[in-house]
Amino acid sequence: MKSWPSVLIPQLGKSLSFPEISLTNSKTLKKESITKKSVYRMYVCGITPYDATHLGHAATYLTFDLINRYLRVSGSEVLYVQNITDIDDPLLERATRDNLNWEDLAMSQIDLFRGDMINLRVIPPAHYIGAVEGIDLVSEAVTALQATGSIYAIDKDLFFKNYSSPEFGSLSHLDKETMKEIFSQRGGNPALAGKIDPLDCLVWMAKRENEPGWPSVHGVGRPGWHIECTAIALKYLAPDESGETCIDIQGGGSDLIFPHHEMCAAQAQVLTGKDLASTYVHAAMIGLDGEKMSKSKGNLVFVSKLINSGTDPMVIRFALMSQHYRLDRMWTDELLEEGKKRVANIREALSAPSVAPTKPVIEKIVLALSDDLNTPLALAELDKWAADSLNGVSSGEANELSTALDALLGLAL
Repeated sequence: MKSWPSVLIPQLGKSLSFPEISLTNSKTLKKESITKKSVYRMYVCGITPYDATHLGHAATYLTFDLINRYLRVSGSEVLYVQNITDIDDPLLERATRDNLNWEDLAMSQIDLFRGDMINLRVIPPAHYIGAVEGIDLVSEAVTALQATGSIYAIDKDLFFKNYSSPEFGSLSHLDKETMKEIFSQRGGNPALAGKIDPLDCLVWMAKRENEPGWPSVHGVGRPGWHIECTAIALKYLAPDESGETCIDIQGGGSDLIFPHHEMCAAQAQVLTGKDLASTYVHAAMIGLDGEKMSKSKGNLVFVSKLINSGTDPMVIRFALMSQHYRLDRMWTDELLEEGKKRVANIREALSAPSVAPTKPVIEKIVLALSDDLNTPLALAELDKWAADSLNGVSSGEANELSTALDALLGLAL
């Protein structure tokens, strides 16, 4: 699958110091330092392409773009992989509802997503892999799991025993009854007859009538949701056999903690004997008018529609970064208008004949980002600098700050 064009990240001065970045690990529920290393492996779950790109998506991908930027600017390489679930029940259901070819719907939404990521200046993944493209990988992973005795069949469908992993449940911190309830809401079927355990998940679905299927050693069918990401991550991030975990960072929205990331981690643990990731990072949910923004509620705000109505993509990026990634929050017209005013103010300051000292504010932005991506603090420091500049404080270099905002925050101002 084609990604989108790369984003040039300018180099910053060698005198700038970068502390180890700390991120909140969903598994330990603690803020933890990410040990400095030359190469990081990061996997972020992609979209199911039937409603792209709403602001919830955008907030998630901006979170991991900030991590990506910080690690790269501080001198490391980031191997970044993202999937696209371009075959799944919700996609087929939407295509049927709208009387569309499911492949055409998927491609149109993927193209829209690419355009939104370009406009928001998000660094593209090195590997952007569709579920359809990864079917052979999934088939191989299912075969490997079969060899461990963790797979069983119900009719022609294949299921994974999540409790084959002793770590199952350690990421989400949920009791079993809560897991069952959430599983039923998010694509699972805990009440299905024939299951050994209600939380066992589908890894291979035999072809249904009037639905697509692909040949494999497991019969004609298609992948389950969770195994898709497990197989893609393990293949394209080529885990270091000497490492304690398979990859460094696994990420996505907080609604993926369970069941998706919990079950991916269980499958990876059974396949490799290791935890999937050292750090699990999750971006919180975006709401509108007091409710969670979701497809089912029909209250999605789309990036492309905002841009087409004349909103500057940098204002969207700024507004989303003005609140912390871990806090469930509301998108409002007031937030957008405030973002417009703050960006205009910063641009005015950057274009002033003389500007306030720039190195101190860059150092403060770096420190804020290193502390669990404290973007509200980083942007507040930027506001203070702009106010000082417009009040006549001088001796700074506007180009120095513009370069840092581009590199660290992805803001082309």
